[in-house]
Amino acid sequence: MQRSAGLYGSLIVEDEKEPFHYDGEFSLLLSDWWHKSSNEQQIDLSSKPFRWIGEPQSLLMNGRGQFNCSLAAQFSKLGVPQCKLRGDEQYAPQILHVHPNKTYRLRVASSTALSSLNLAIGGHKMVVVEADGNYIQPFSVKNMDIYSGESYSILFNTDQDPSNNYWISINVRGREPKTPQGLTILNYIPHFASKIPNSPPPLPPLWNDYKYSKAFSNKIFGLNGWSPKSPTRQNRRILLLNTQNRIEGYIRWAINNVSLVFPTTPYLGSIKYGINNAFDTKSPPNTFSKNYNIMKPPINPNSTYGNGIYMLKFNTTVDVILQNANALAENESEIHPWHLHGHNFWVLGYGDGKFVPKNVEKFNLKNPPLRNTVVVFPYGWTAVRFVANNPGVWAFHCHIEPHLHLGMGVVFAEGVHLVKNVPNEALTCGLTGKMLVKNKHK
Repeated sequence: MQRSAGLYGSLIVEDEKEPFHYDGEFSLLLSDWWHKSSNEQQIDLSSKPFRWIGEPQSLLMNGRGQFNCSLAAQFSKLGVPQCKLRGDEQYAPQILHVHPNKTYRLRVASSTALSSLNLAIGGHKMVVVEADGNYIQPFSVKNMDIYSGESYSILFNTDQDPSNNYWISINVRGREPKTPQGLTILNYIPHFASKIPNSPPPLPPLWNDYKYSKAFSNKIFGLNGWSPKSPTRQNRRILLLNTQNRIEGYIRWAINNVSLVFPTTPYLGSIKYGINNAFDTKSPPNTFSKNYNIMKPPINPNSTYGNGIYMLKFNTTVDVILQNANALAENESEIHPWHLHGHNFWVLGYGDGKFVPKNVEKFNLKNPPLRNTVVVFPYGWTAVRFVANNPGVWAFHCHIEPHLHLGMGVVFAEGVHLVKNVPNEALTCGLTGKMLVKNKHK
């Protein structure tokens, strides 16, 4: 739950050669904010009866947002007061200053703990050119969905009336919005940044318009000549069923009926030093029952805790099918953005309903985008492919903080014998910590 406490940031890796040009750039880091501390949230999630953390009180851009007031109060019918800002307050919006008739790059990343978001720049067309650090075929949108863990670059032209300012807005998607939209201003120099735009902020799609969300995801393709090609075949396929369950009365999330709980000893040290009792050495299930009805709550909602890992043969190609299902309540299935550590993967495709082997025929092997985070839609499946060529132990998990905290994740290991010079400081927990202390005193 560290992101809920504010532990996040951006690293920008600049490429010497890029397939597009621009005159200037900005970065927007999106996040959500609760008045309840991350420690209190953690206690709520681990309680019996279960207490949900609730929706965030504010949406933030570069760590700044408003509460109990709005920059666009004059356009609101909710009676929210106008924010009275001098501009030097810690929470005052970070305004983006632009010159007319230029092209700008906006690097946007989402580090939200919960919220899926929709981003728009009032009156301006956005051209999406990069996703998760990989170039994609450019396409134009008037707004775009962005899920926790994702990053994009968009290009926009400052070709609107230069005597006006324009809204930049973010709104909640995939959950019934109970959090006010986040706002800042695109300011055309030399006019005052404090000038409120003439029009109301852009209207987002309906929060549960998943067709709109799928249409956006299905426009993302790798850029020919710039994006590495996917291997044409896989060596192993793992099907991961995502379900909400109960363990001893506690609500948890599970993958193939196993709810992940990390061991106290780091996996890397356990494997490298042959410590066999640090975690469950039995591999987790490679698939789920063909008879499982993803459209209904689980017949048997009981699950088990686990910390076993998927051992992958080094340098092999692995397909993972993420399968979404109904949660504990009837007619409830959520969006989940999944993030893989240590790798990029090719997104081969999305589908509705339960994955069947015939769906392989629908995989995009021609120009799949290379990503590190991908969404699985309600009652649907998502297929990804990666090469297990990075020695180490890597988490693959839902990027929504409460869901990972409640067990929605798995762990992959590959080529651990190739990992050299692991710092002792990285292994000072659990059994490896005791081993290091013992060796130090010999």
